[in-house]
Amino acid sequence: MKASREDLQQVYELLLQHFGPRGWWPGDSAFEIIVGAVLTQAVAWKNVEKALTAMKEAGVFSVQAILQTPDDELSALIRPALYHRQKTRKLKEIMYYVEHEYQGNIHNMFQEPMHILREELLSLWGIGPETADSILLYAGNYPIFVVDAYTRRIFSRLGWVAETISYHELQQAIQERLPEDITIYNEYHALLVAQGASYCKKTQPFCNDCPLSQICRYFISLQE
Repeated sequence: MKASREDLQQVYELLLQHFGPRGWWPGDSAFEIIVGAVLTQAVAWKNVEKALTAMKEAGVFSVQAILQTPDDELSALIRPALYHRQKTRKLKEIMYYVEHEYQGNIHNMFQEPMHILREELLSLWGIGPETADSILLYAGNYPIFVVDAYTRRIFSRLGWVAETISYHELQQAIQERLPEDITIYNEYHALLVAQGASYCKKTQPFCNDCPLSQICRYFISLQE
């Protein structure tokens, strides 16, 4: 990564000054954060909120309730989150894991060492690195940085990395340059999401009003 600790700190401070603390991840419990982490795959959060509300109103909002609900009923409840059949299977997979490995107790699951739990989560169908790390950081309070498409796009346009950099390589590079601090990992990821959603869009980014424009190689190249 062509960025120093100071570079990452500067971006963090600029985004924090612009957006303010994000208070992410929204959720009243570790269980809700886990469900949200699965549902938010490839969809906007507003869609996830609709699915979560439907699950709560139907009383399908516990490990056991999800496992006991027929697939077609659960799929209908989470339809607003899109890919509802796949996500039904993913939710059942992770809840089955919690039920059978930790007696349905999410608190017990989060007593595992981070590297062991991460491997176990990644072994579940449909749970990739971003979802696993979101669960670890936001629900389990483990010190691990979550990388997503926004992270790659923003850091690539800043001129720090290639957009094709692997998840693991980018995560490792970031963690080597930031203090091992759960609060910073949490806030930084949330700020990058806000930046990507508001300004650094995949197509037609809003560069003129971007809080990072003065240090962004992509924006500077447009002015040349």
